[in-house]
Amino acid sequence: MKLAIVAGGPDVLVPDLRAPEYSDYDWIGADHGTIVLLRQKIKPMIAFGDFDSLSDEEREEVNGQHVLLVSYAPEKDKTDLELALDWALNRKPEHCLIFGATGGRMDHTLASVQLLMKAVSQSVDVAIVDKNNRITLLTPGTYPIRSNSSYRYLSFLALTEKVVGLTLSGLKYPLQDAVLPLGSSRCISNEAEEDSFTVSFSKGCLLMMQCRD
Repeated sequence: MKLAIVAGGPDVLVPDLRAPEYSDYDWIGADHGTIVLLRQKIKPMIAFGDFDSLSDEEREEVNGQHVLLVSYAPEKDKTDLELALDWALNRKPEHCLIFGATGGRMDHTLASVQLLMKAVSQSVDVAIVDKNNRITLLTPGTYPIRSNSSYRYLSFLALTEKVVGLTLSGLKYPLQDAVLPLGSSRCISNEAEEDSFTVSFSKGCLLMMQCRD
């Protein structure tokens, strides 16, 4: 099973969700992301949120499509995206993608990135995707990764106190058995020099960002 969630971030950063690489995903709406899906001619299997960001016209649009809604009061302890992600993780998907989680309010963006920690704790592969970025969280191990010409730049940040034993090969700026502390920008703006590259480390959690201008 592959699941994809669309949250309520700026529509202009959401790619074409009907692209072939997303054809085998089932879709979930998170608040305004439900409208984004419908306007791309995709009916979500379910949608979560308080839906306070929808206009009366948009509410009518959602109701007219008979979308299964799980509604919450605006005063709650989780964002609409976290509610949707919890539901998705409980189904143990093979992959899960999150769209509409970047580019708007910075508090929502940072919270969305930290939600990747929840996915890692449940051993589910989750990525945040927009038109310019693909963000994933890696746990200790060795990762052979195919280079993607759509993303020129590769950046890595520690999301724990430190990442230990970080080795990067096949990149313009290789690294061997390094320690990357939280708050360091040492591994920003690297580039792939081969068809594939390898990331490995022994301790910590590493945020990998594939980016384009």
